[in-house]
Amino acid sequence: MTRTISPASAPAAPAETTPPERLPWEQVLARAGNLAGYIDSFERHLRLRNRSPRTIETYVETARQFVRFLVERGMPTEGASLRREHVEAYIEWLQAWASPGGVSVRYRSIQQFFNYLTDEGECATHPMAKMHKPAVPEKEVPILTGAEITSLLDTARSAHWTDRRDLAMIRLFLDAGLRLAEMVALRVGDLDLRTNTVFVEMGKGRKPRTAAFGDRTAQALERYLRLRAKHPHAGREELWLGPKGPLGRTGVAQMLWKRSEEAGIGKIHPHQLRHTAAHRCAAAGMQETDMMRLFGWRSSDMPKLYGASAAGERAVEAYRRLGVGDDL
Repeated sequence: MTRTISPASAPAAPAETTPPERLPWEQVLARAGNLAGYIDSFERHLRLRNRSPRTIETYVETARQFVRFLVERGMPTEGASLRREHVEAYIEWLQAWASPGGVSVRYRSIQQFFNYLTDEGECATHPMAKMHKPAVPEKEVPILTGAEITSLLDTARSAHWTDRRDLAMIRLFLDAGLRLAEMVALRVGDLDLRTNTVFVEMGKGRKPRTAAFGDRTAQALERYLRLRAKHPHAGREELWLGPKGPLGRTGVAQMLWKRSEEAGIGKIHPHQLRHTAAHRCAAAGMQETDMMRLFGWRSSDMPKLYGASAAGERAVEAYRRLGVGDDL
């Protein structure tokens, strides 16, 4: 059965379409009050708090979008004049064209902006103090079946350079459950093939951790590294190389889309492999605390969310392993 996930549904960025109107930022600045002047200092504040580049980008982009929204509608653009109804109007505007997940991300982002403005004394009271975040329908990310995983891996079985690289990367996604940004940020020195572990420095919240992988993934990585040593850019520290140098987020995502379509399982996003890895660990009986450390989760709710689409299947298998009912 083909399972697909849209790239827009990955939680790394708001899932939304193009807003219905966009005033050029230069015109926004010319008409905005002091609120726009705080955006650069807000960005600096986020860097000082060691927020990830992706988080900073989303928060700052949302702050600019909010200010643009206020200017276009003739609403106050002075922090001291903003009220709850102005934020609610912005959220209502978002809900008219953005996905529920995108609205939720924007809500949290603008909330952080107002947290900063309140701390700086620009807002006497927090405009969102008594607001409730928009409800987001729970959307389960489908995992890959064993047959789909085999089909995906079969697309990169040859000894060709790109096949060796792609097989190693796909296996590492499925084995270690890395996020896309974490995979792209890996360096050669982050791998330890003696212990089958990888040091992940760029996690959500930028908290480093060590993830593990199995012998088959280690073998695939070793084979890739042998060919990588002959690459024109072999001197680079980045682990994953393309014809012109290190691969970026787009290059890795496009590789996986191409391989999954070749496998006949639809277009797969990297985050779907992370969910699949979590499901496989849970199905094997791994403790939630161990999964939290390996996957870089800070909340105990996360193990329940990842691989949730197959939670029923895992429950049935656990029942059968325990032999419940056989002693009646």
